[in-house]
Amino acid sequence: MNCMSKLNLWKLGSLVLIIFGLHSAWADNYPSKPINFIVPYGAGGGADARSRQIAQKMSIILKQPIIVDNKPGAGGNIGTEYIARANPDGYTIGMGNFAPMAVNKTLFGNLRYDPEADLTPIVLVEKGPLVLVVNPNSPYKTVQDIVAAAKAKPGSLTFSSGGIGGSHQLSAELFQQNAGIEMIHVPYKSGSAGLTDLMAGNVTMMFDQMYSAMPSIKADKLRPIAITSKKRSPLLPDVPSFAEVGYPKVVVLNWQGLIAPKGTPKAIIDKLNAAANEALKDPQLRDLMLSQGNEIGGGSPADFSALIKSESAKWGAVVKLANIKPE
Repeated sequence: MNCMSKLNLWKLGSLVLIIFGLHSAWADNYPSKPINFIVPYGAGGGADARSRQIAQKMSIILKQPIIVDNKPGAGGNIGTEYIARANPDGYTIGMGNFAPMAVNKTLFGNLRYDPEADLTPIVLVEKGPLVLVVNPNSPYKTVQDIVAAAKAKPGSLTFSSGGIGGSHQLSAELFQQNAGIEMIHVPYKSGSAGLTDLMAGNVTMMFDQMYSAMPSIKADKLRPIAITSKKRSPLLPDVPSFAEVGYPKVVVLNWQGLIAPKGTPKAIIDKLNAAANEALKDPQLRDLMLSQGNEIGGGSPADFSALIKSESAKWGAVVKLANIKPE
């Protein structure tokens, strides 16, 4: 190797060390100003509420304000794309949700962001099962009742949802695919609207999030049939899982976790991960999450990344088989 080559290698090595040193110093001083926290859904919903709760806990730990900013629209795509396109300096993070992170790439086909290529997972916040519910006056009391009726007269049963491609619909599609039945999807503008019409007797059933369905279940306005977690929920100890009644593949956990733009320095991701894991140990936050039937998240960025990849493969296959198209 000649002297010029050695000199160039020395310069390159020095440059790498300088950049690494700058990144380390940057991370040591991070955060030195408020952090923007993007929620890809509107104010007042479950994603918004949890975002504000964990942002408040993390702001105390990181000793900087965390400002929650709602950017709803297009099934979560608008806000998620905003995060993906932000400066990767750790001062824009957000909530990465089930649909925009694992479903919409297959559903829409022309997303302006790639969940895996353009975003960096920070930590899983929570996972929550859905519960299949019917009107209390419904003749269907078990999953077997529903399957028998659907097979006897295909297309006679209906299920409501909060819109195309969300966990309400996908849970029902997964159920249909595993049970070999055909039902009619009735999408609404929101999950609450679909639930209201179910209680009015205008649709047959709905897969709903636990936190949303539980008040109506407790008030005897809905009858729970089965739950989409692998095991029964402590909140509904008498309600079987789908696995218990013969459908072990009908497992759905609606999840969300913190994400940042791709290229955010690893040291900053690690600092955010540590702060989020500490926040998730807060007794008040834990009690709230458990009272809603959710599993508390946590873990490493790699853990969350693995979940996103497996969920993307699973739900991409469901969307393709059901031939679901966006509204």
